[in-house]
Amino acid sequence: MFPYHQKIHQFPYINYRFMPSCFYYSPYSDVSSLQTNGALEFDEKYLLPSQQQLTFVLVHGSWADAHFWDGVAAELRSQGHVVYTPEYAGHGNDPNKNVTHAMITNSVVDFITKWNLRNFILVGHSFGGTVIQKVAEQVPERIKRLVFWDAFVLRDGESVADAFPAQMRYGFEHLRANSQDDTIMLPFPLFRDSFVNTATLEEAQRMYNGVTPEPAKPLFEKLDLKRFYSLSTPKSYVYFYQDNALPQGEGYGWHPNMSSRLGQFRLIVGDGDHFTDTLTRPAMVAQKLYEAGRE
Repeated sequence: MFPYHQKIHQFPYINYRFMPSCFYYSPYSDVSSLQTNGALEFDEKYLLPSQQQLTFVLVHGSWADAHFWDGVAAELRSQGHVVYTPEYAGHGNDPNKNVTHAMITNSVVDFITKWNLRNFILVGHSFGGTVIQKVAEQVPERIKRLVFWDAFVLRDGESVADAFPAQMRYGFEHLRANSQDDTIMLPFPLFRDSFVNTATLEEAQRMYNGVTPEPAKPLFEKLDLKRFYSLSTPKSYVYFYQDNALPQGEGYGWHPNMSSRLGQFRLIVGDGDHFTDTLTRPAMVAQKLYEAGRE
């Protein structure tokens, strides 16, 4: 549906730097320059004129950091939107992996209040869905709409691990038990098949080089979400139907399992997997987030 033509990237690029500590190009100062020099693929279908001007706060998920959004944020900014990509505790440059879900949530809330952000679209990807659930409880008056992109929508009293199929949960518990610092590192075969299944092997290996161990504790904490389910904030769910990070099954999967927990919501569907498209097709991802967030 959305053909991707592989590019072989050669060094150096003008206005372009590869970040070995993550898996996305940074910084993006000028999208047109990057497209001219080949660092971004040009897909005219997703560069649409006259978009409603929005403010986005993009919250990444597990085994990622704020650089996850670099390409997508650049595309949204090129359309005139304002974009923020807060980093949260235990990720990015923070060496402390002994964090809680509350610490992660408070990192994002503190960022929002520090910059006095209001009337914005709050986007959560994957584990980030649980973060925006808790953020929305604390600052609901500041949020225009919540957007969950292939993200967990936990029930009250549930943990992320509770939403895993039994075999998947057992695998993560085993990885946690064998960790020296209560983290979970994805084995490459799991990452390749579940997170970047549409990528080439070269792309998958490059993205995996940026993956770091994930703090385990927040994945197993049960969350009090009573207030979230009392909120009237509009909600959207973006579902990429090749995303197999949370395998589909009876009572499992992203959509309709997670999405249906939102009550009334706007559904936006795309063709992609869990990680790859933010690198290879950021304009497509940006357009889907815009469709999810606009009036």
